[in-house]
Amino acid sequence: MFILTNTSSIGNNFIAELRDAQIQQDSMRFRRNLERIGEIFAYEISKTLNFVETDFETPLGIASVPVIDNYPVIATILRAGLPLHQGLLNYFDRADSAFIAAYRKTTKDGTFTIQKEYVSCPDLNDKVLIVSDTVIATGQSMVLSCKEIIARYNIKQLHIVSVIASAEGIAHVKANLPRAKLWIGDIDEEMTTKAYIVPGLGDAGDIAYGIKD
Repeated sequence: MFILTNTSSIGNNFIAELRDAQIQQDSMRFRRNLERIGEIFAYEISKTLNFVETDFETPLGIASVPVIDNYPVIATILRAGLPLHQGLLNYFDRADSAFIAAYRKTTKDGTFTIQKEYVSCPDLNDKVLIVSDTVIATGQSMVLSCKEIIARYNIKQLHIVSVIASAEGIAHVKANLPRAKLWIGDIDEEMTTKAYIVPGLGDAGDIAYGIKD
């Protein structure tokens, strides 16, 4: 598992700003910071992919450069994951995309279930798949989404990207998706009874796109 904050880098600044309640008032900056972290993860994940030596003609000769052999497919869980997805796509600019609609359905007593409405994706057989979501709280929506895709396709490799995760959520993902490679910005130990991460960063979807009805 790769944890961004385990090493001091400019990525820490982006995560700090995402957590900062004052800076969160600027939704455009919040989205841009998520996008930046997606770019950092894309760079790190690219180191694990297969490359092939390829010749390119320059104005003065031939240059041999190792380039990505087969681009991954990039998936995200709507809607909070969209800026993170864009950051990944900025670097994997030839990648196809997939989209998953999943959300918490809360009952009157405060409990909730994970509801999945649809998955829209290209053919994922023998593909490297990167699934992103800004926050992994309980891990239930990530596991539900990935398991459905795995049941339908023969995935070559699965990467999961998240900016903030709870220790409990990480444990749930690892237990249910043991072959997945995890790329996490930071991990918080505490989670409330309503499954909100503490200190976390709040509702990423609401901060990025406005409070939903």
